Amino acid sequence: MAHSDKMLDLITLGRSSVDLYGQQTGGRLEDTASFAKYVGGSPTNTAVGGARLGLRTGLVTRVGTDHMGRFLHEQLGREGVDTRGVVFDPDRLTALVILGLRDRENFPLIFYRENCADMALTRDDLDRAWIQSAGAVLINGTHLSQPDVYAASVAAATWVREAGGKVLFDIDYRPVLWGLTGRDMGENRFVADPAVTERLQQVLPLCDLIVGTEEEIHILGGSTDTIAALRAIRAGSDALIVCKRGALGCAAFDGAIPDRLDDGISGRSFRIEVFNVLGAGDAFMAGFARGWLRGEAIADCCTFGNACGAIVVSRHGCAPAMPSWTELEAFLASDTHPFRLRDDTALEQIHWATTRRRAYPSLTVLAVDHRSQFEELVEELGVDAGLIGRFKGFALAALDRVAQGDPGFGLLVDGRYGFDTLAAAADHPYWIGRPIERPKSRPLAFEGSADVATELAQWPVDHVVKCLVFYHPDDTPEMRDRQERQLLRLFDACRKTRHELLVEVIVPADMPGDAMTVARAIRRLYAIGIYPDWWKLEPVDDPAAWRNIAAAITENDPHCRGVVLLGLSTPMQQLIASFDAAAAVDIVKGFAVGRTIFYDVAREWMRGAISDADAVDALAERFSLLVEAWRNARAGVGKAA
Repeated sequence: MAHSDKMLDLITLGRSSVDLYGQQTGGRLEDTASFAKYVGGSPTNTAVGGARLGLRTGLVTRVGTDHMGRFLHEQLGREGVDTRGVVFDPDRLTALVILGLRDRENFPLIFYRENCADMALTRDDLDRAWIQSAGAVLINGTHLSQPDVYAASVAAATWVREAGGKVLFDIDYRPVLWGLTGRDMGENRFVADPAVTERLQQVLPLCDLIVGTEEEIHILGGSTDTIAALRAIRAGSDALIVCKRGALGCAAFDGAIPDRLDDGISGRSFRIEVFNVLGAGDAFMAGFARGWLRGEAIADCCTFGNACGAIVVSRHGCAPAMPSWTELEAFLASDTHPFRLRDDTALEQIHWATTRRRAYPSLTVLAVDHRSQFEELVEELGVDAGLIGRFKGFALAALDRVAQGDPGFGLLVDGRYGFDTLAAAADHPYWIGRPIERPKSRPLAFEGSADVATELAQWPVDHVVKCLVFYHPDDTPEMRDRQERQLLRLFDACRKTRHELLVEVIVPADMPGDAMTVARAIRRLYAIGIYPDWWKLEPVDDPAAWRNIAAAITENDPHCRGVVLLGLSTPMQQLIASFDAAAAVDIVKGFAVGRTIFYDVAREWMRGAISDADAVDALAERFSLLVEAWRNARAGVGKAA
């Protein structure tokens, strides 16, 4: 069953929508006030889930030439899904689904799919050679409701079989999408209908794997007696049939159907509190396919599927809740998970860290998030504070000139004076960091709303939250407790709002330090449950200090993105000299430097000594000098090795 000679393991075909998930739970959809936006649609979710589990997946669908269609295309790319089969439709909008979490049994759904893009998919949209480059194709029952999409599904299945591949069929029955219920009954999972059964059964001879819930087995088999329905399906197909049974796991049948579901092949099942059943079936399919397409025993495939489904029912959302392979391995390796699985902080940390948006083997950042320094400068020069915002725009122009679209570059800028720059940066592929701390505060205080989570909820999800804390492991108990409470609040807020966190640690100037000080501070923050995505640290010349820092990070969080160096106001040549020690440490990915680059330039421009163009030139030149120095330091380490 392994298809290692194929370019892709699995191509899924069908629904692709944007899910708008209600963020308030336990009430009516009518009373939901805000929504989280996720990738959605059963085959799209399965493509994402498969990619996270290590399968090479692709997707065939249509999306609108609109903001939501672009979101789907971009996010699928970030997830590692091959998107060459995603067609942009200029005449139709991307499908939307609004979902609510009413209680453990009711999950209201409204499908906004009137003449939507994915239901307009046709056979002409398919690239036959690309389809046949895959080891398997997954087709989806919902899409069989429309003639053109039915024809496209059958063509894709036929072509992949001709090339020696396999066909997976996810029954995915939504009566509302067959016109069998009112539009406000999207959550209804079963309405018997002979015409639907007849249409679904037409694809049975093409299938090698059929997966569905008991209700979906009923509609495909034409009977509400599950065993009778399974036998009707078996009469039309020799495929492996898998019946999903919720908390009981699943039952798989690779031959004659026995008299009891319990006599089917099964794997481990998992008792997990249900928070949200939506997406669990797509996760099951991804997990089962991960094993089946790799030639694993059917019982192991069942275990993978059951585990993925159990993980997803514990979380908010469908595609974003899908586990990574590292996460699935960790889940299966332990028998001590809490019933309320989302309270498993270790598993949640693995999930977060192994499903982040983008990898950064290196990162070089121009930092102009300073506020108090600019305020002091305009006061000293007696100029209008409005110049601060204009100058920060020059920083983006300088960064773009040096980076030339390389996503390994970034900009650190505040929302107080740099709001327009942040807005402009959204059109570039660069890493964006944004400060949350009140300048020079010790103990740590935050800008904006009194509730830091409320503040972050207003930030775009791709803004990395940067927090500078003047912290020493030997602070007084009162100082340490106050600062750590703030950092814990911030960490929790970042996770709940899906923002990455960069923690910048500076040892107070009036307190002693040695080769262990920063490493001790890092270990302390990990010990209390703070796991930053990034650390921003002062450059040091002592190799022992860097070894201690690297050990503190890798022992506590092997998935940490890494360290970037801060510059303070260190002279350029001195800062460059410090790169040699840091470049030898793998955990250090680059730098985020500001005053060393911008301060003199800002002074000259604000007092009218240089033009706008001169300021951009000077910033670009200085930033480029540091980038080149960092690269040379890294290259020197490689040559020495």
